[in-house]
Amino acid sequence: MAERDYNGEISALSQTLSGIEQVLDLPKLKEDAAKLEIEAGAPDLWNDTENAQRVTSKLSHTQSQINKLTTLRRRIEDIPVLLELAEEAGDKGALVEADNELNAITKVLSELEVQTLLSGEYDERDALVTIRSEAGGVEACDWAEMISRMYLRYCERHNYKVDVLETSYGEEAGIKSTTFRVSAPYAYGTLSVEQGTHRLVRISPFDSQSRRHTSFCGVEVVPVVDQSDHIEIDEKEIRVDVYRSSGPGGQGVNTTDSAVRITHMPTGIVVSCQNERSQIQNKATAMAVLQSKLLERRRQEEQAKIDALKGSNSGSWGNQMRSYVLHPYQMVKDLRTDHETGNTQAVLNGEIDDFIESGIRWRRTA
Repeated sequence: MAERDYNGEISALSQTLSGIEQVLDLPKLKEDAAKLEIEAGAPDLWNDTENAQRVTSKLSHTQSQINKLTTLRRRIEDIPVLLELAEEAGDKGALVEADNELNAITKVLSELEVQTLLSGEYDERDALVTIRSEAGGVEACDWAEMISRMYLRYCERHNYKVDVLETSYGEEAGIKSTTFRVSAPYAYGTLSVEQGTHRLVRISPFDSQSRRHTSFCGVEVVPVVDQSDHIEIDEKEIRVDVYRSSGPGGQGVNTTDSAVRITHMPTGIVVSCQNERSQIQNKATAMAVLQSKLLERRRQEEQAKIDALKGSNSGSWGNQMRSYVLHPYQMVKDLRTDHETGNTQAVLNGEIDDFIESGIRWRRTA
């Protein structure tokens, strides 16, 4: 087994970190943090709760970025010292520790490199994720619930805050649709590569003859609107319906007609919210979701014009983006990046980081 080129690896890691520091603009991050600290210390900050949450959240994220970069720089500088001590003492344990530290730093730098690729207009924002069952009947409803669980597990593993806004349950099993908000730095930029149709092939647990079935569900990801987006919605162009929340039972939320459904008639976009007890709160949340979907529609229309001018064929893959096969073999494969794994259970339990990373890199090159 060839000896490890420690000096070469350390030099490469240092250069990679320097590139990341340049892209993320470390001096500006420090300047932003100083300004945000002044804002956060204002005595009247919490007079405007929404603005206060924005300021404190941005400050926390900026400080976290600075801390991550400075800590990585210190860790890289400490490795030669660790290696020198290991060599002088002939300590194999210290050498193993240095190996592990190099591997860990390489992994963290790879993740940071991916973040530098998230430079889209809305990439830093929270994300609204909608999952819908498509072709396949009860199979598709069950599949939609499995995909929903996959993303919720992914968010749980990363400590992302999730608010489920609405869920429509299937008649026999699973869900027809669900919408949830993911609150985390770069949530939209990260999860937007998951948008598209997800295809499942398996032996159906709902088929008495144990036949193989193919079912589909659609994933839509849009950025959460900001106060500066100016998405105007004419009250005359929407229809508001109220109804009793559905779901497995007995919760107080299900006892009144508090759920709200809003239809935007010019576009046909329909949004619902049932997670609040108050009809007023549900309407406000549904309006925010509608604004986000209209913002994404506007962004797509603008992108379509640009693609038309470029002669882009970026849609040549169609909407289907990933295939999950549970029978006759085990395989999850991304149809855009060709990234694949045979560990289907890990993927369905939310271990989709490699798929997301390869999707972000693919999008950048595409």
